[in-house]
Amino acid sequence: MPELINNGDIQTDHWVYLEKSDEPEKQTVPDGKVLIPLSTWLAQSDRLTGRIGADFGIWFDSDEEPETLGEAVRQFAVVGVNFPKFADGRGYSIARLLRERYGFTGDLRAIGDVLLDQLFYMKRCGFSSFALRPDRSAETALTGLATFQEVYQSATDQPAPLFRRRA
Repeated sequence: MPELINNGDIQTDHWVYLEKSDEPEKQTVPDGKVLIPLSTWLAQSDRLTGRIGADFGIWFDSDEEPETLGEAVRQFAVVGVNFPKFADGRGYSIARLLRERYGFTGDLRAIGDVLLDQLFYMKRCGFSSFALRPDRSAETALTGLATFQEVYQSATDQPAPLFRRRA
């Protein structure tokens, strides 16, 4: 089973990550713990509203805007942000917008090509869990989350910059 880092703990990832479909209105959404693409949610929200809860969430692709849902994103317990490849950093901005502009307080999960050396920075942007690729070690990833003991800049995980904290 794939592993998940959630709030600093290693867990078995029991979630199903539904792939994007060319026909989201016809896509079958399985029972159980599932994250569905934003496009599927938008196409089927009337049918799926009753499933919103701890075992249901959505995920944004890197080319999708959080403004699409706005503050309605707060109804979900889990929201994923896809990192399709190493060089695509738009997910960092999506995470900041979800946390800071739209007030999302649930589990914000990095999915896709989540690399160990990015976890610390993802956490700073507001991610609380990381769905690691099967070829990545969760134990090694945890060390990456603790790379730095102190940070200078403000971010989602530390709103006050260092000079304000020292005063």
